[in-house]
Amino acid sequence: MTNSLIQTLQLIANPINFFDNHAQRYGDTFSLRVLGINSPPVVFFSSPQAINDCFAISANKLDFKKATHVFKPLFGSDSIVFQEGKSHNRQRQLLMPPFHGDRLKSYGDTICNITNNVIRDWKPGNTVSMQQVMPDITLQIILQVVFGITPGERYEKLIKLLTALLDDITKPLFSSLFFFPPLQQDLGKWSPWGNYLKRREEIDKLIYAEISERRIKKDNLGEDILSLLMSASDENGGKMTDKELRDQLVSLLLLGYETTSGVLAWLFYLIHSHLEVKDKLINELQSLDNLDNLNKKNPETIVQLPYLNAVCSETMRLHPIALICTPRMAIDKVEVAGEKFPKGTVLVPCIYLAHRQETTYQQPDKFIPERFLNKKFSAFEYLPFGGGYRGCIGAAFAMYEMKLILTTIIQKFALELVDKKPVKPVRRGITIVPSGGVSMKVVKTI
Repeated sequence: MTNSLIQTLQLIANPINFFDNHAQRYGDTFSLRVLGINSPPVVFFSSPQAINDCFAISANKLDFKKATHVFKPLFGSDSIVFQEGKSHNRQRQLLMPPFHGDRLKSYGDTICNITNNVIRDWKPGNTVSMQQVMPDITLQIILQVVFGITPGERYEKLIKLLTALLDDITKPLFSSLFFFPPLQQDLGKWSPWGNYLKRREEIDKLIYAEISERRIKKDNLGEDILSLLMSASDENGGKMTDKELRDQLVSLLLLGYETTSGVLAWLFYLIHSHLEVKDKLINELQSLDNLDNLNKKNPETIVQLPYLNAVCSETMRLHPIALICTPRMAIDKVEVAGEKFPKGTVLVPCIYLAHRQETTYQQPDKFIPERFLNKKFSAFEYLPFGGGYRGCIGAAFAMYEMKLILTTIIQKFALELVDKKPVKPVRRGITIVPSGGVSMKVVKTI
């Protein structure tokens, strides 16, 4: 019990050091107990072969609910995160279309407009913190593109409540509550858990009110993701219930807000601490100005630029959106990379360590976008959004969003880092962000 408690607290406090130290000591595969006091054995894998084997295990040999139970109070029991078998396939079928293909294109202008609105008052000489600006942008994008809520009273209330809730979740003491159920005691709104439940209730009221209004005007739904989910039917003609819709929206919010803003903070830091990369990126964007067709500098052309893609890909290799793939508990004996694991073992492909495999990446600790121009990595070597049948459904949307936010800003302003010292990765909720908040000075408008 003591080891389980210590290991869980070590992982919560400093996951980067935790993974680095254990990988250095034990290699590509190691077993720990990091899911609270009564944790089952949790085995982390980072070699491409082991990750391939993990993804290949039949779903009927795995239990995803038990391995991810700590997140249930956050996402809700009907979230796709906790579904298995036919239920998981059904929800995935309903959720996937709005995040892919032509649907993405309809979100481009909204993403750019929100970004422009947030940065409209920037002037030369201003100092801005990317760790404050990026969450502002990504939260508004989720509310408008995913929830479909336009600025107004409900929009402002949600921003206020969600910002406060998400800020709490990023604090180590508060996030620890989810790993230790005995601490989840509602002792009134002044207690940490009671305060969380109260705010969750207020947020849910606003979300259910929005869903109710959409149900009434069902023949006049918009193109936002909530509207598309409400219109979608499974193969039997069934639609999502209000509870399912609420849990999917909250899951998309929690998995796509802080994570995306964290990667954007890394993007701005890495680009502006590697000036040769910034120059190449600016030159690639400026090359669009030389094209005869004035419409070439639109969102769809920008997101396909190869060096921009390489810069974003390399940033997510060094600092992936999540450090691990979805944990999966074996409900039968399984074999991974030639090693057998008994029933009850939790299997975790580790994205962070996979992205630092020296056999896969030369100089893995260096920021080298060119590696993504010269080689295509397999889904078991490069997996910033997880992989297999539990991969992130919002991967294409997140990449699209990051590219447009980044380019909208660097095409308008020349920026430089206020502090040129190297930053350290620090934990903020479920993400790892650069220390110091990435303060930047606006040098000039472009």
